Amino acid sequence: MSGLRLVIFDVDGTLVDSQAHIAAAMTAAFAAEGLAPPPLPAMLSVVGLSLPVALARLAPDLPEEGRARMVERYRGQYFTRRTETASPLYPGARAAIEALAAQDDTLLGIATGKSGRGLDAILAAHGLARHFVTRQHADLHPSKPHPAMVLAALDETGVAPENAVMIGDTEFDIAMGRAACVRTLGVRWGYHPAERLAAADALIEDFAALPGALDRLWGRA
Repeated sequence: MSGLRLVIFDVDGTLVDSQAHIAAAMTAAFAAEGLAPPPLPAMLSVVGLSLPVALARLAPDLPEEGRARMVERYRGQYFTRRTETASPLYPGARAAIEALAAQDDTLLGIATGKSGRGLDAILAAHGLARHFVTRQHADLHPSKPHPAMVLAALDETGVAPENAVMIGDTEFDIAMGRAACVRTLGVRWGYHPAERLAAADALIEDFAALPGALDRLWGRA
């Protein structure tokens, strides 16, 4: 299987624009504890981290039991909202995924801070589940930027680190990929500004640029 390549995608801020659901659920979670919600940029700054870790950053002075209640309130609110309407795919995401999945030597994976239930729901909503042969999520691993998700994806697919790329919109995605010794590709349409993605091997502005960027990373261009 040494000839195979693996492309690992983050989800929120990379494949789907979920900020409306995130903001609404976060606001409800803070309100339930009698707290003013943080501004939207602060909420988006922790996207990619597992939810308990994200809330610990946003509400560091709240006792642990309070944060545990916020986690449950957030999950309930997010579930309600995504049941009503799925977060939209970014322009070009579907075409890019389908084109990569059609390549005989390319496998696709997911590494996300979402729960397994949340990941399954978003993939089902957009009919994309069949394209991803490895799906790593927050229920199975420590929070990003720990490399466990990427290492598990490599192990499941048998792909060598030098033949894999981690694609994401946050510095947590890039740090996770680097820690797992795979190449990293930052996307500029997500939730972290470009300066926070400076450690990535490459940056792209839109999905149309993805094939060329991957070829360059693998020395095919």
